[in-house]
Amino acid sequence: MSTVKTASHHAPAPTGSVWVKRLPGVMLCAAIAGVSSYLGQIDWFASKGLSVLTLAIIIGMVLGNTVYGSLAPSAGPGVGFTKQTLLRLGIVLYGFRLTTADIAHVGMAGVAIDALIVGGTFMLAMLIGTRWLGMDRTQVMLIGAGSSICGAAAVLGTEPVVKARADQVTVAVATVVVFGTLCIFLYPALYQWNLTAGFIPGGASEFGIYTGATVHEVAQVVAAARAMSPEAADTAVVTKMVRVMMLAPFLLILSAWLARGERAEAGADGKKSRMTIPWFAFGFIAVVLFNSLNLLPKDVVSHVNNGANVLLAMAMAGLGLTTHASAIKSAGPSRWCSQRFWRCG
Repeated sequence: MSTVKTASHHAPAPTGSVWVKRLPGVMLCAAIAGVSSYLGQIDWFASKGLSVLTLAIIIGMVLGNTVYGSLAPSAGPGVGFTKQTLLRLGIVLYGFRLTTADIAHVGMAGVAIDALIVGGTFMLAMLIGTRWLGMDRTQVMLIGAGSSICGAAAVLGTEPVVKARADQVTVAVATVVVFGTLCIFLYPALYQWNLTAGFIPGGASEFGIYTGATVHEVAQVVAAARAMSPEAADTAVVTKMVRVMMLAPFLLILSAWLARGERAEAGADGKKSRMTIPWFAFGFIAVVLFNSLNLLPKDVVSHVNNGANVLLAMAMAGLGLTTHASAIKSAGPSRWCSQRFWRCG
């Protein structure tokens, strides 16, 4: 009597069933992104420096630490898909905000300033964070990336390269949001002081370059620069967008640097270490170059930019849903104090 072997337990799940499993989590993240987009259009939230991405992760964390526990079995696959695959797609589409003409607008001096700010800020963050404050290296790299390039979007782009946990991403986003929000109120005051003190030579345009090269989020740059003058706002936004363009080369350099360090550590054991290539960074560059050709109507590009915002907001919502308050507390000041000086309880 022959035995009949069934391969049903080993057969891969049909593509349709995979998407069905992902749908509840994707829809949950989309709903949070929709609410965040609505709230982000309210002047009160904008004046406080709370962008759509920030609101998405806040709402996600509130739900993640309350009702999401009962939804996780059904929503988990879709939430994971959103904060990984859809995140990378959002970063690629983010390139539609830029063209090579943006670089020409600020000139080589503006590009050089942006490059110095990006490299200098990241290395300073690594030096202070790891050697002085004794923080986790991955955490510091996320904060350094967000501070040196474009806030939450840079943190999200860096996360797959450094293989960070959700709570580490959340702490990094919170850090850049807090200090970026302070800049909204601090920079206009500095601008008024600069008009008399002249510590930054030139006028509104030059201070706009300084603002765009140092403030974290794009929304924060707009809010701070508009409180100065229209000329400062125009220059600040362009300078900021050129800085955003440096996200792709930054990720490639960071990936190569991490792979080199891993090879050095594994050299004695003869282990091989591969460089984690952020392929979505190449997609980002390709989109920027394509957008520079002006082949698409402006209204189409505008819709694509809105779509990229939604995808990034969904990714932030997914991160918030999977971040537990206890994990953030363990990465907070009490841990640093106990390591460096005293026990904070």
